[in-house]
Amino acid sequence: MVAAGIATVGMPSNIVIRPGSETDSPLLVELLDEAVAWMVARGQTGQWGDKPVADRLNGDEWVRGLASDSGLRIAELDNIPVGALIVGNAPEYAPAIDRSELYINMLVTSRGYAGKQLGSALIEAAIEAGRTADREVLRVDCWAGAPTLVAWYERQGFKRTDTYDIDGWKGQIFSMPLR
Repeated sequence: MVAAGIATVGMPSNIVIRPGSETDSPLLVELLDEAVAWMVARGQTGQWGDKPVADRLNGDEWVRGLASDSGLRIAELDNIPVGALIVGNAPEYAPAIDRSELYINMLVTSRGYAGKQLGSALIEAAIEAGRTADREVLRVDCWAGAPTLVAWYERQGFKRTDTYDIDGWKGQIFSMPLR
């Protein structure tokens, strides 16, 4: 299946990945706030903190920046937007590698649709975007203090590579060869 120019091989047919735009800012706020609330309820405030995006200093501006990123993709399930992915260059904190890469800078899905393979569909879209751009490696990172998230990325085919620490926030970087 191909949706909006992004191959979606292996995804359920009712998931479509489309390019995102600035008009998706409210959706990003909703998805991020839902994810924060879910993590807070689980005692995992280390990933994205414990405050809704709108309550953070410059939160709205930050989300508008995310929504204007050319690497933004939106997952829709039966025409309902339920997830987001941003791919692009590696962030400054990620150690440089000696191969061409695409980096997943954000991946978030609605917890209300857990178990529908949304995250896997977005990973597949990132893989296809990397291959289309002739990149050798796909990388992503997450909070190292979330063992279920770390294990989820490993189940997606990523391998742990590097770790980093930013003011006590410990991150785990993963890598996946694309060729």
